[in-house]
Amino acid sequence: MNELITFLLSITQGLGYLGVFILMAVESSFIPFPSEIVVPPAGYLAATGSMNLFLVIFSGVTGSLFGALINYYLAFFLGRKFAYSFAKLKIAKYLMISEENLLKSENLIRKYGSSSTFFGRLLPAVRQLISIPAGFSKMNLFCFLFFTCLGATLWVTVLALLGYFFGQNQELLHKYYSEFTYAFIFIVMGILILYLVKRKFSKRS
Repeated sequence: MNELITFLLSITQGLGYLGVFILMAVESSFIPFPSEIVVPPAGYLAATGSMNLFLVIFSGVTGSLFGALINYYLAFFLGRKFAYSFAKLKIAKYLMISEENLLKSENLIRKYGSSSTFFGRLLPAVRQLISIPAGFSKMNLFCFLFFTCLGATLWVTVLALLGYFFGQNQELLHKYYSEFTYAFIFIVMGILILYLVKRKFSKRS
């Protein structure tokens, strides 16, 4: 793990903010690359004075948006049928794309509309895929960008702060990362429940 962190630090330090942007764009597209090993090292470099924390967050968020837009426009022009046909191919498994996860992402959009892209950015296995059904369902681009940006900002900020405060101590970083991940899941589930309850009451009234 220490060797991996050192390697990522060298890449991030060498490429700087452009490296954070590129890696987060890759992470947000259909290529599986965890943001958990991209942003925290950059946050740690910000703590040492090698980088600026706000620019790290900005680079991460804009990279996430760019990657999400790639998925959005590919799905927008190629359509739903192509997306599900591609999910059946063997190569899709290596890209972490499956019919099951794609269907979960699509159901989120059907239930919660544009706001699902916000929730989706915080959920594992859905984060990279939520942009695909948003694209082939022709979601309003402004709404897509707004909620994606909101979710990406929250996620990237937490990861950057974890790296900033605990990056030097890998044990603390892993500990608090796990705690923040569970906290995120509970928060997202709470928001979803409140949204559903509010929606039910508004329909009854």
